[in-house]
Amino acid sequence: MNANLVPASIPAPPAGYGDFLLEIRAQIRQRQFQALRAANRELLALYWWLGENISQRQRALGWGKSVVENLARDLQAKFPGRNGFSVQNLWLMRQFFNEYCDKPKLQPLVREISWAKSVLQHQLDNHSDAQYLNGQTNFDAAVPDSIKAQALLAVKDHYTFDFLGLAEEHSERELEQALVRNLRSFLSEMGGAFTFVANQYRLELDGKEYFIDLLLFHRRLRCLVAIELKIGDFKPEHKGQIEFYLDTLDQQHRMEGENPPIGIVICRSKTKTMVEYALRTMTRPLGIATYTVTPQLPASYRNDLPSPEQIAARLQGWAGNDD
Repeated sequence: MNANLVPASIPAPPAGYGDFLLEIRAQIRQRQFQALRAANRELLALYWWLGENISQRQRALGWGKSVVENLARDLQAKFPGRNGFSVQNLWLMRQFFNEYCDKPKLQPLVREISWAKSVLQHQLDNHSDAQYLNGQTNFDAAVPDSIKAQALLAVKDHYTFDFLGLAEEHSERELEQALVRNLRSFLSEMGGAFTFVANQYRLELDGKEYFIDLLLFHRRLRCLVAIELKIGDFKPEHKGQIEFYLDTLDQQHRMEGENPPIGIVICRSKTKTMVEYALRTMTRPLGIATYTVTPQLPASYRNDLPSPEQIAARLQGWAGNDD
């Protein structure tokens, strides 16, 4: 064998190298997330501004539908490849502004929604604002008025857990463990104001033990949030289980100054009628949501998503384009 073909041995890394590499990876992911969040916040502000100005000019100048169609065509010509300026999306921006412009308590909260996805445009195309604002909860009747506006933005109607890498078929235990392993992404998907308390949180009553799948704390609502994971359809008995947990948390674990706990059942699927009937007699605050574990964006489009740096560069380009 030719000695020249023998690969040179790779020297062993020095002590502490592995930990340093992990630290670098964590820093890269953290900075990418921060860049995305900052860029997405600016994009959301842009969409709100567009909706506001379209609405105001229609009222003041009598503009009709054709003006929005012309605006969409001109914007797409100026910024080719950006589906966010389609006719449909411009109307959605206008509708979003008109729905919440007269709700002063909600206006600042809208700007605080955590859009921790690869592209904010994907959120708009999938009507993600509706996931926050049209979820099935009983908060109108069960949450104090002082925190009701915040509570409505605390629970989404659907969660996308595509960062877990789980197969379509999985157990509740596998789902729970995967969420804990991917805690940063999980809390980001939940909405940004949650902190992690525990999984399999232990409750005891009359000498018997009970365990909550996931227990979080919402910083703005100042309350514990009990989450039960279900890999099948929502069933009426799920309501009784989470209500028992919330009663026990309220009586035994709520600290002074905290609001009563709220519950979220995250299941694979639900029917609107079944949830409405279940919530009708629920006295504790509860939201019922669904989840998926596979990406909602087709795989063929994933390579077309811009990086955080590209998003930031585009924003700078828009800022410099006054013509």
